[in-house]
Amino acid sequence: MSTHRPGGPQRLYIGGAWVEPDAGHYEVVNPADESVVGLAPEASRGQVEEAARAAADAFASWSRTAPEERAAILDRAADIIQREYEPWSELARAETGAPTGIARGMQVGVGVARFRRYAKGALEPVERGLPPQVTDAGPMGRAGVLGALEVRQPVGVVTCITSYNNPWANPAGKVAPALAMGNTVVVKPAPQDPLSVFRMARALDEAGVPAGVVNVVSGTSVEVGEAAVDSPHVDMVSFTGSTAVGQRIAEVCGRTMKRQLMELGGKGAAIVLEDADLDAAVMGIGTTFSFYSGQICTAPTRVIAHRSVYDRLVEKLTGYLAFMTVGDPAERGTVVGPVISAAHRDRVESYVELGRKEGARIAYGGERPVVGGGRGFYVAPTLLVDCTNDMRVVREEIFGPVVVVVPFDGGEDEAVALANDSDYGLISYVWSGDSARAFRVARRLRAGGVGVNTIGRNMEAPFGGFKRSGVGRDVGSYALHAYSEVQSIVWTG
Repeated sequence: MSTHRPGGPQRLYIGGAWVEPDAGHYEVVNPADESVVGLAPEASRGQVEEAARAAADAFASWSRTAPEERAAILDRAADIIQREYEPWSELARAETGAPTGIARGMQVGVGVARFRRYAKGALEPVERGLPPQVTDAGPMGRAGVLGALEVRQPVGVVTCITSYNNPWANPAGKVAPALAMGNTVVVKPAPQDPLSVFRMARALDEAGVPAGVVNVVSGTSVEVGEAAVDSPHVDMVSFTGSTAVGQRIAEVCGRTMKRQLMELGGKGAAIVLEDADLDAAVMGIGTTFSFYSGQICTAPTRVIAHRSVYDRLVEKLTGYLAFMTVGDPAERGTVVGPVISAAHRDRVESYVELGRKEGARIAYGGERPVVGGGRGFYVAPTLLVDCTNDMRVVREEIFGPVVVVVPFDGGEDEAVALANDSDYGLISYVWSGDSARAFRVARRLRAGGVGVNTIGRNMEAPFGGFKRSGVGRDVGSYALHAYSEVQSIVWTG
């Protein structure tokens, strides 16, 4: 176990050691007040390659480590994160601008839960016997009985490129199952909030993970991410982020047939049928405004409402928004914090203005809120109504606290056609008082997941997207499958 210097600029974690970055440091900015949270390391391409080589060197021994030993390390890491829960939650809040409850429960809390889950996952069977096959004599040999075994093997070195909206749950959801399956990892956190990911590395280091099994490299330079993807030592890339970046990564992976797991953009359709419980629908749709300030790919951002309930739904959503307190995430009562950066605030605001120009009506929001002394990257929760499916605000992922509402007049066929008329297909939603009807509609949606009268997720259910929302599935045991290759062993008895 290496020692980590407390305080001061953050160092890289490569080959079990804390290493000074070749390219210096950059400031991590608190989105709530624009203060400096800390100094993050800027790795060079050479250091990223060094991290990948360290992971490759460590793979042979780690992949042969007993599952019980891997489980024990993951469990100890969860214990350490739990021990440091308060200070690490404060850091997550400062880096991301998430309100205190979300930083504690949905960021660090989920991080702990995922390490616990995959400590158990390391012990799940990786072998499955297949029915024997009787073969006749022929060109392939004598008659006999062939047995077969399906074995899941680790992929190798996995590069984990994580998203800025949750610097705990997202990396933990990649690193923990990858390690549980016997892979080694190079983690490249989002440049906006990498300090929390280095805390995760500290927990794993203290838990006794062998040198080189986990490596963390950060930086604002594009070449840091490129090096983590195109290194010849990397066998798989697990990426969460925008579809545009995911497509570029997939192109690089395709050249050498690297395995991929891609969780990309979303524009979640929320179908509200004429028999829906509107209060329940509003509570679900309203999470777009409050949950990470809309910076979440699973949000129900694209409401498709039957004309018979359209006016009442818009009225209820408008009333709901009146209680969306925008403010300092550290203050009690804040529901909506800032978005991650000034650039992203400007992007979200430009979409709201675009919607206005396209003919949408702003039913609520649309103006920049002033919080405290006017510092911070705040966006007003905004409701755009009277939209049509050809508008860019309806078709493109805004990734902010903005909901668009599209009315429809016909039956289920029209609702399904509108919902499926999208480049995205991550998670969609159906609200109806008739469960059988809701399930019937859900089965027709081209989305990796569908919530029926809920925005809740079953954390053992497969997670991933259709179309441009991604490739592959993870969560629960599906994550263990995602970070493994399937090998068949055949023998004759």
